[in-house]
Amino acid sequence: MNCELLATCSALGYLEGDTYHKEADCLESVKDLIRYLRHEDDTRDVRQQLGAGQIVQNDLLPIIIQHRQDKALFDACIRLMVNLTQPAMLCFGKVPDDPVFRHHFLQVTSHLQACKEAFASEAVFGILSETLYTLLQLDWEQRQEEDNLLIERILLLVRNVLHVPADPCEEKKVDDDASIHDRLLWAIHMSGFDDLIKFLASAQSEQQWSMHVLEVISLMFRDQTPEALVSAGQARSAEEKHRDSQELEALRQKEHAAKRSRTLQRGSRHSRFGGSYVVEGLKSIGDRDVIYHRNVHNFKSYTHDTGKAVRRVPKRNRQARECKDKRRSALNVRLFLREFCVDFLENCYNRLMYLVKESLIREQTQQHDETYYLWALSFFMAFNRGNGFRADLVSETMSIRAFHYIERNITNYYEMLLTDRKEATSWSRRMHLALKAYQELLLTVNEMDRSQDESIRQSSSVIKSNIFYLMEYREIFLTLLRKYDETRQPHSYLKDLVESTHLFLRMLERFCKGRRSLMVQKKKVRRKRSHGKKKPSAADTSPEALAEIWKVVEEELKASGFQLSESLTENIVPFDATSETLLEEQRTEAMVRVQDALLVRLAPDALGLLRAAREVWPEGDVFGSADVEPEEELELLKQILHANLPRSSPPEPAAEEEDDAAELEEEEFESVQVSEKEFDFLDFIKRFSNPSIVRPYLLLLKSYSKNTPHTNHCVARMLHRLAVDLKMDAQIFQLSVFNLFNKILSDPAAAAYKELVTFAKFVLNRFFSLAAQNNKSYVELLFWKNVGAVREMTEGYSKDGEGTKPTWTEEEEEELRNLYEEHRHSEVPDIVETLLPLLSNSTRTRRHVVMQLVHMGLVENAKALKKQKKGTQIVLWTEEQEEELQMLYEEYKDSDDVLGNLLKKLTAKRSRARVVDKLLSMGLVSERRELYKKRSRIAHEKSSGKRMTEEEFLVGLTQGLPDDPGDKDDEDMEEDESEESDEEEDEEQERETQNGKRRIKSLPTTVERRPDVGPMVYALQQDGMSGPLLWLQNSLYKTAEDRKADGLSLAVPLVPLSEANEDAMDNKSFQRLLRKLGIRPPANEQETFWRIPENLSVAQLQSAAAALSPREEEPKGGGEQDGSSSPAGESQEEEEEEVSGEQRAQALRALLLTRKRKHHTSEHTAPVSDFSPTEDTDNTLESSREKTSTKRSRVLDDDDDDDDEEEENGEDSTMAMDVETNGDADSDREDISAPVKRRRRLVLIDEEDDED
Repeated sequence: MNCELLATCSALGYLEGDTYHKEADCLESVKDLIRYLRHEDDTRDVRQQLGAGQIVQNDLLPIIIQHRQDKALFDACIRLMVNLTQPAMLCFGKVPDDPVFRHHFLQVTSHLQACKEAFASEAVFGILSETLYTLLQLDWEQRQEEDNLLIERILLLVRNVLHVPADPCEEKKVDDDASIHDRLLWAIHMSGFDDLIKFLASAQSEQQWSMHVLEVISLMFRDQTPEALVSAGQARSAEEKHRDSQELEALRQKEHAAKRSRTLQRGSRHSRFGGSYVVEGLKSIGDRDVIYHRNVHNFKSYTHDTGKAVRRVPKRNRQARECKDKRRSALNVRLFLREFCVDFLENCYNRLMYLVKESLIREQTQQHDETYYLWALSFFMAFNRGNGFRADLVSETMSIRAFHYIERNITNYYEMLLTDRKEATSWSRRMHLALKAYQELLLTVNEMDRSQDESIRQSSSVIKSNIFYLMEYREIFLTLLRKYDETRQPHSYLKDLVESTHLFLRMLERFCKGRRSLMVQKKKVRRKRSHGKKKPSAADTSPEALAEIWKVVEEELKASGFQLSESLTENIVPFDATSETLLEEQRTEAMVRVQDALLVRLAPDALGLLRAAREVWPEGDVFGSADVEPEEELELLKQILHANLPRSSPPEPAAEEEDDAAELEEEEFESVQVSEKEFDFLDFIKRFSNPSIVRPYLLLLKSYSKNTPHTNHCVARMLHRLAVDLKMDAQIFQLSVFNLFNKILSDPAAAAYKELVTFAKFVLNRFFSLAAQNNKSYVELLFWKNVGAVREMTEGYSKDGEGTKPTWTEEEEEELRNLYEEHRHSEVPDIVETLLPLLSNSTRTRRHVVMQLVHMGLVENAKALKKQKKGTQIVLWTEEQEEELQMLYEEYKDSDDVLGNLLKKLTAKRSRARVVDKLLSMGLVSERRELYKKRSRIAHEKSSGKRMTEEEFLVGLTQGLPDDPGDKDDEDMEEDESEESDEEEDEEQERETQNGKRRIKSLPTTVERRPDVGPMVYALQQDGMSGPLLWLQNSLYKTAEDRKADGLSLAVPLVPLSEANEDAMDNKSFQRLLRKLGIRPPANEQETFWRIPENLSVAQLQSAAAALSPREEEPKGGGEQDGSSSPAGESQEEEEEEVSGEQRAQALRALLLTRKRKHHTSEHTAPVSDFSPTEDTDNTLESSREKTSTKRSRVLDDDDDDDDEEEENGEDSTMAMDVETNGDADSDREDISAPVKRRRRLVLIDEEDDED
């Protein structure tokens, strides 16, 4: 020992017999030792020397026992012992890899084990208990800071002592024998310290010690299992006796089988020679047969590997080590711990777990403290389950919040398991602990189902509804099984995972059987990332450029014969009935969209948009008359191209504060789409039919002889689901599986595994039946098979030539080679994307080009041409990066764009979301709003200029071509960059949307109206709910058409996708209308939305939809005008007018109300109107309505679908425009009161009319 340390220790005092005599400088010496420990080196030399001198056993413990009255000395000794008993793992940070430091680590650990034995004394814990009791008697106003420090140090001292691991070399105790840890627990019990622990856990005034208390309790029960404590002091149950008898019978059968085999191996007479045999058909190293030089009875165990050196398994491929086994403590210790558990559950559990959970959520604890919470949850809930289950004792942790918290921790642990490879073992243990907690929650819910109390069963049903509804809870076991790695996760983890999966599937299957249908949540992750809008450059609008553009457009349209594809006409929708934009503005915007399409030379799009706009706005022939000729359309497109249209100013780079909020939220949440679907249990089981999931089950089955009967049953049940329920038995046709089945069938104790034996025989019989038909089945045994391979193996292989790759001609190969050589040294980020548009064959995909480049030897492999993913994969933040982020924030926190500057200056590039999350976690900002861009008033002043009215635009359009069209700002839609894996999903959704549009085309034209809801509809329209009513009408029409086409009647949820529809669904008057129409509210806690019930017929749905439109008055004199037509013609005309009039009435009424409102706000201005009555208004409008009723019905009904589709693509369906319209007051009033057929229409004044 160092001389200074030796002198300091000598100055403490000395022990004479049982009496300790302290020196005068005892207190100063203790403080010196504390100072020495503060300056020890990396080898912990001071700690090792004090441990070798047994300073704790010989000096410090006698001082606190015999000189307790000296408060200053007592406090100093407690402080020193807390430091000396600190775990070796904390001293060194981790288990050292260096042999020298490993030696120091083991030395410190051995000294701690010696200290632990000294603490196993009732006298020591008696002093600690009395001191702690005295301090807890003080009120808060009387308690000083020193008292709180002493309380905390006593708890830390007890925690450190309990944390010391057992010495396996010294403590070779058998079960039911008292170990040092048991003696320590008994000393805690006899001194009453356990009662103080329970008081600290339950007292409201001592909640600050909750985390310390939970640590002490977890270390007290470190070697215990809930089952052993429940059965302590009780007679064995019949189930336990039966299980023990089964194990004993299996061992007995194995022993008899071994004796029988030895008897058969013994020959009839003794021979000193083993004999030599030639094994025919088994070749040796050469060409001759193997010569066997041993007894023939041992030939079954012959293998070519006999005598070979065992191949060493690399460290990275070794199986993960198991945690140390649990041991059974002495009976008196188990009885004391059992009573402690009972008292703790009744008085402390719920409150303590609540406090600890709050501390964890608020991040007021140290790193990895959540493991204590997970252990306590699984341990005490398991004890409660075995000790006469009472749901009220564990109500705090029996909630959806607990499921969510554990699921989130499992996900986090798995991510860290992959990223932090050095600490993979620790993360694996934490992951196993979280899985045990999740399993215990499921077992408790299952136990609640068996309760006699109806309220408990109802609570269980609510919890199951939630965990089965959410996708995260349903698919967690699929993910864990698929990601299982035997080199990082131990065998016990796999056992718990398989048993938890079995329990979850059994609960889910039982839950589905009691219901006709189960609606669950479905999430589709679209991996898109927004990067801000790029401001496009303004198009060249000079007369020369426009002339050149028109020449190209005219040639393209004439070449196509003015014919458009079906997909193009269906996807173009110029009108949005749910938008808040005024009808006049949408019409002007449609004209601008036609011009934009022409400017970028998309002639078919421009023509399709023009025709679609003509169907929506036939009044006034603004977009041409209904019977326009192709040449007239061409002339109109030319006028639109050269027109100076009013455009809204493009948004400034700094728009409004909400824009930044939407940008941040969009980056984080836009990629996840949530929907509902009907759950099918068999489809869910099909997802387990995957080699990566079946393999862990078979890996666990290899240890069938060591598994419990329940574990073997879980494995056999899952394999039975796959082989029998799904008829995927061919997936188990694998050579290693058959080898395992052979071991099970030849096992002497096979009678103990009847379920496994039966299943193995079934699979083998199925294989040999298939092998008689498919002679390639024996080769298939060598490979794991997915669903496609199983189908080919059982149903037949595909013929040669099917699905072959497209061929490349010599000219195409030469073209590809030349293009590649030309661009290979260019600095383009993706050379394949550069080559694709340059190839003469436009049908080539990226995959075709990549594979051909590899085939031609121009690149080594496909990875060299892999598309670069944007973003980074950086997850962890180092201390240097955190300091850099903090310095940059302090530098730019007063700038206009804080987040933008940080992203530019950071050394390690990260996404916006990760930087924002880190700023919030570091406490640099309190909310996301602080990171929004600061806005200036100049931007608003620039965007508030006076714009052209619609009348001025229409007049200017007909006055010929302008000399100076001016500069126009193009506004392009933002394109989201998505990965290749999402393109198929987008195409599939697009096909579904188009199919929905084609269904809506054929809506019924004859419906029976319901007069009983007319006043309610009118009242809701007056309240501004026209949009929700139109949405409800479209939903009813779609449902009626689906039921008519499919012949099935299922409850259809009404899912509001806009804020206006959401508010309407919460409105009492709107809900009364829904009930009047027969739509039912959510039936139970599982349902969220109102539903169209399955008992409504198609006719009732059509009648309800028709009732949502106001009844229009029949025009006067209509009979006189159409008197020459037949009655059948009148009936058909009235039906068409009714449907089209109802579906467009709302849009027309919105237009008229807007005119009236604008007129009242501008009475002081002289009215300027381009609306003139004409003599043939009625006839023209009537004929136009007859021709366009069906198409307009499709357009109006498809608005909701198009809104959904545009939201998926991240595009805005409207551009912010304001076109002011002033009208005559008298004409407006006349328009509002007149019938539909006599309303005035816009007239586009042609140049010919001007000449006339």
